[in-house]
Amino acid sequence: MSESSAEAVVAVVSATGAAGNWRRATGIAGAAIGVVAAGAAAGVAIERMTVGRGMRKKARLALDSAGPYGSLRGMPGKAYADDGTELYYEVDDVEPEGGSAPRRRRLFGRKAPLPVTVVFSHGYCLSQDSWHFQRAALRGVVRTVHWDQRSHGRSGRGVQQVQDDVPVSIDQLGRDLKAVIDAAAPEGPIVLVGHSMGGMTVMALADEFPELIRERVVAVALVGTSSGGLGEVNFGLPVAGVNAVRRILPGVLKALGQRAELVEKGRQATADLFAGIIKRYSFASRDVDPAVARFAERMIEGTPIDVVAEFYPAFTDHDKTEALARFADLPVLVLAGIGDLVTPSEHSEAIAGLLPDAELVLVPDAGHLVMLEHPEVVTDRIADLLTRAGAVPAGATVGGYGSTNSTAQPG
Repeated sequence: MSESSAEAVVAVVSATGAAGNWRRATGIAGAAIGVVAAGAAAGVAIERMTVGRGMRKKARLALDSAGPYGSLRGMPGKAYADDGTELYYEVDDVEPEGGSAPRRRRLFGRKAPLPVTVVFSHGYCLSQDSWHFQRAALRGVVRTVHWDQRSHGRSGRGVQQVQDDVPVSIDQLGRDLKAVIDAAAPEGPIVLVGHSMGGMTVMALADEFPELIRERVVAVALVGTSSGGLGEVNFGLPVAGVNAVRRILPGVLKALGQRAELVEKGRQATADLFAGIIKRYSFASRDVDPAVARFAERMIEGTPIDVVAEFYPAFTDHDKTEALARFADLPVLVLAGIGDLVTPSEHSEAIAGLLPDAELVLVPDAGHLVMLEHPEVVTDRIADLLTRAGAVPAGATVGGYGSTNSTAQPG
């Protein structure tokens, strides 16, 4: 990004923070805040618009109808957080060939072992559908649970946030995950998979419920995430630009969250610019399937601006470095895109440095949404982790979904 574009971003953020004509300002602010909705804190390269607005709208509608992304559904269920927030989840059970499970012979009165359950936790401003490719590939191979974090997807708005104005914390998300596990997988071994904020949620679970990790968790995958230090991420901006944005953004976010309805109209009016923002901070390769890019855009568009604002401060406070020790004796996969501007791959390298036995995989030409950008790489490494953990037989066949032009590099 050039110095001039960084200055333009700072000017936009400053303008949105000023009191006065909100109807004029929030159209620009709605676009600028899309950076946060994509998982970033600030900064965006604004691309020139060379196609008519009507044509772009038709293209978005065509992409929405063309892709099957996000269409997979499982057995629905609801869990309830400790503050009463309704948490929506879905279970994909392994259905044996021929329908009902065959009766197994019991040796010496022992029951058949309980199946492994893989629990997927999604990132900021996304939903359980962000794991579309991995979910499709693992169907029929292993039992999986996909859930929507509070205030995201089909889950309810955070009760404490709405009623008592209590800030969201990563610790709260860890407790939410425990509630989902208690409801959807109360027994048997577990594999935890988390992307970005979902990885932080997994770390918070380990911090607060070490006995669960010790007694039931058999493997962990941390994708594009961080154990702390997110306040130092520059999001691809020059030093002067990022310092200014860090200083201004928290107040801007709070103000925008208080005027959610007006800002949402601004986001809709600037949908074309919003798409460019999302693409820059979600993907690194030039040849991302347009339908996949639009799929990511839809998920992020579906996150209300007040939720975007509500969650942002939690990332600055996040520090679960010490909790990583809970995973020291487990098979662990740490995977990141080398071009990730939101949680740079250096954060994954730092996690792997504290878990010497972990597998570190760095994916070239990949950004923050690496599981959508290069799905086969991510699915392959998760499948290998499941095999190492004994969650699936070594001879199991995992389907390949999506395509990738690059290969993962071991750290």
